[in-house]
Order: sequence, then structure tokens, then C-alpha cells
Amino acid sequence: MAVPKKKISKSRRDMRRSHLALTPINSVACSNCGESKLPHHMCANCGTYNGRQILKDKRQFA
Repeated sequence: MAVPKKKISKSRRDMRRSHLALTPINSVACSNCGESKLPHHMCANCGTYNGRQILKDKRQFA
């Protein structure tokens, strides 16, 4: 059975976990309606992407 020979210090433990922090979600404003959306995604509010109308009406998305 694996048993550690020495206690891992809090500093070493926390340095190991330094890459586990969560990053905030990026969001950009839609150029058409101003609603926040994910970059490189279609706007769920107005249905446009890259200046083009993708959806005819909002019901098509839901």
C-alpha cells in the first residue's frame, strides 16, 4: 500500500494546484442587438452571426 514518507507542505500542494483555477467565461456584445453572447457563436437573442441573419424567427432556435 502506498504511504507517503513525508508530509507534503501547503506550499508544494498549492503550487501543484495552481493550474486548477477556473477561468471566467468570455462574452462579447452582439453587433446587432447588443445582447451578450459567446464569441464565434450565433446570437440566441436575434439569430445573427457575423452580420448575417441565420434564423428567420426566434422560435426556430428554441
